[in-house]
Amino acid sequence: MRKIAFYGKGGIGKSTLTSSIAAAIASRGYRVMQIGCDPKADSTMNLTGGEKAVPIVNYLLEQGDCDRIQDIATIGYKGIVCFEAGGPKPGTGCAGRGIVTAFELLNELDAFEMYQPDFVLYDVLGDVVCGGFAMPIRNGYAEEVVIITSGEKMALFAAGNIKMAMDHYKDRNYATLRGLILNKRNIDHEETLVRNFAESADTEVIGIVERDAAIQTYEEQNKTVIEGDPSLPVSQRIFEIADTLIHPPAAKQALSPSHTLEVV
Repeated sequence: MRKIAFYGKGGIGKSTLTSSIAAAIASRGYRVMQIGCDPKADSTMNLTGGEKAVPIVNYLLEQGDCDRIQDIATIGYKGIVCFEAGGPKPGTGCAGRGIVTAFELLNELDAFEMYQPDFVLYDVLGDVVCGGFAMPIRNGYAEEVVIITSGEKMALFAAGNIKMAMDHYKDRNYATLRGLILNKRNIDHEETLVRNFAESADTEVIGIVERDAAIQTYEEQNKTVIEGDPSLPVSQRIFEIADTLIHPPAAKQALSPSHTLEVV
């Protein structure tokens, strides 16, 4: 099982790309789980046809407890198992604490053992100053981190903060930085800016996604572009990123696809 956390500045397209990569990996025959770590609980909607997964924190607030993993899991495209951490209403609590609560419940209910995913993708807010949002990095949940960025100043600033947080934990054998994905905004010299940042961060750009109206077209239909039209050039770029993640550096061994996921 490979566990990869996707981080990036708010609004950078992280949920859209994470879901698209999840769809691409699942299309290669792997079992995939995606966990949304945002109180908005909208990370997985493009995988579920617009059906909003049950936010774990909200479920606990309403029901008091949960003893069946099926009550908080939603099965999406290609059998992808979708969870949403959820969180408090704005101004009423700590969203980071919500992530901690959600992760603890997933462990208590043996979510990974139940669904046996080959890949677990965490879609995490970029504010890693908060302990809850840093949890995938430092508590052994994720083994690898991918930062999604553009060449814009604030996106690279957020990427630098994420790298700084990872450096803080590097002596504890926590998650390592796998690389960057450039989600282009078509600013001047964008690719050069991001490649220079990658070099300064001692990492690599593992993929570049061009701006493409098809992504928004299918998102309006509650689909990823992979589901909408896998033959499009932008879909092929996302498949290339997925394949890069499936086949890690030589120090790690790539997984072989599992049998089709049995929905429980």
